Amino acid sequence: MPEAQIETDIVIVGAGPVGLFAVFEAGMLQMRCHLIDALEMNGGQCAALYPEKPIYDIPGYARIDARGLVRVLEEQAAPFEPVYHLSQQVTKLTPAPRERWRLETSAGTRIDAKAVVIAAGGGSFGPNRPPLPGIASYEGKSVFYYVKRPEDFRGKRLVIAGGGDSAVDWSLILADVAARIAVVHRRAKFRAVPESAAKLQALAEADKIDLVIPYQLAGLEGADGRLEAVIVKTLKGEAKRLEADALLAFYGLAMKLGPIAEWGLELERNQIAVDPATCATNRAGIFAIGDIATYPGKLKLILTGFSEAAMAAHAIYKRVYPERELHFEYSTIKGVPGRD
Repeated sequence: MPEAQIETDIVIVGAGPVGLFAVFEAGMLQMRCHLIDALEMNGGQCAALYPEKPIYDIPGYARIDARGLVRVLEEQAAPFEPVYHLSQQVTKLTPAPRERWRLETSAGTRIDAKAVVIAAGGGSFGPNRPPLPGIASYEGKSVFYYVKRPEDFRGKRLVIAGGGDSAVDWSLILADVAARIAVVHRRAKFRAVPESAAKLQALAEADKIDLVIPYQLAGLEGADGRLEAVIVKTLKGEAKRLEADALLAFYGLAMKLGPIAEWGLELERNQIAVDPATCATNRAGIFAIGDIATYPGKLKLILTGFSEAAMAAHAIYKRVYPERELHFEYSTIKGVPGRD
């Protein structure tokens, strides 16, 4: 059933790191936020693709893994009680009365907001699905493209397919959770961070996981969405049957602007052109931050997106509270609601 229409100050399209930090910046200015994301968890690509990949250019952290960064950003946003609408995509954006915007999603959610902040990274994205006959009937039951809760796989026989950071990272994370893991890759060399690839090799040598290389997915066995085995083959056609309760397929994400391209925004090479001082687009009340936003001299870094989130929030304040003067205060003076 569609949700009732919601009213809020800001809708943030994209719940990746930059979108999460925008909640904090808006909250410090007493603005309420709802977030919409096509994925079933917060964190965007950081959570979906490389949760264990180290990030070295976040101020205050000499090193933090992507999953850890998402966790601390959620904690930072929590005092402002953001509302998350996950596993749904914005399908329609139209002007609403009182200089507001109305968003509708694929799940039937309808939200009226005084401002929209697009923090969608490279746009909407979905998993690259392996071309296996009948795979759709297993999806969401025993075939998955993301891991939301590692505990869901406790005691299960897993086949993890892929050769990049996401496949290797999740193999390392789930090694002590699953009953057994078989990692399938078409090459002997993995494209992951060398340190992580070395850890994976060490687990294989200790007989804690199985490296099934060089093989690729060829078929699924099971019924009613319940997987029993995964069939893999070499390039020469040599087949192997891997008994499995679940398949985790990590072949990256397919990026596209999707409906964003139809919102009348000024685009430059599939990015949204913004005013670098405010992150405002060519349509009043719509802002873009993070990798999807572009302007002369833009650096595509997470920390750049954090700065843009702050600038956008301050620019939006005038739309939310047109009768108030904004007296800027540092967080060290103002504090954070609910915290010492």
